[in-house]
Amino acid sequence: MSRPVRKRIAFVIACTLLVVAAAFLLPAVPQPLEYHHFADQRSALGIHNVLDVVSNLAFLIAGIVGLAGILSGRARFEFPSERWPWAFFFLGILLTAAGSSCYHLDPNNETLFWDRLPMTIAFMGLVSSQIVDRISVRAGLVLLGPLLLVGVASVVYWIATEHAGAGNVLPYALLQGYAMLVLLLMAVLTPSRYTRASDLYFIFGWYAAAKLLESFDAQVLAYSHVVSGHTLKHVAAAGAGFVAASMLMRRTLRVPVSQGR
Repeated sequence: MSRPVRKRIAFVIACTLLVVAAAFLLPAVPQPLEYHHFADQRSALGIHNVLDVVSNLAFLIAGIVGLAGILSGRARFEFPSERWPWAFFFLGILLTAAGSSCYHLDPNNETLFWDRLPMTIAFMGLVSSQIVDRISVRAGLVLLGPLLLVGVASVVYWIATEHAGAGNVLPYALLQGYAMLVLLLMAVLTPSRYTRASDLYFIFGWYAAAKLLESFDAQVLAYSHVVSGHTLKHVAAAGAGFVAASMLMRRTLRVPVSQGR
């Protein structure tokens, strides 16, 4: 393993440890109860918050499309083992469809746990996939397990602290920010072995759009009178999954490991 590669791996590990340290050293931040109060609370066909529930079909379809591409061999990888981070990414998206639907049927902290858990699987799978693509195949695969554990632990820790009466959602929030920061830095600073690497910016774009729509949930509903910002957030976030699936099936190998790593 070359010295530049070792430095990049050390950077990712250092960022991870820094976030873990911050999660335990910074003051606790409880989950605001008003988070569960969404603008669109209409019901139809016996389904409460129907559009926020039904819009999760976008996650279901994106997850199926991505996993189908991997299982069918249409997704392109230099080594078969590279499929694992992407498989967890799309599995996380697929499970988010179930977790988010469950949450929006009855929004509360207990159901929110099942919404957030699969999202951390998707985030950490994506981080691992970019380490594989841009830094080191071996390092990305070795770090996949620890990254998934850290992601799951952040959500388990949050709900455990809620049960203990001193909720702390900060580790989960920091982890989400960490994933986006590390992905952005890798995208800017480290070239991929594959073509279409710039598609990662479109994944960021859909994620940013989802966060923006979430922030303006009520305003979007007041303006459109049809759909809320949170409903559209689900569609936008799923858009990131569709971009990733398309990228994997259309890209080609640019620099083999033997030449570039």
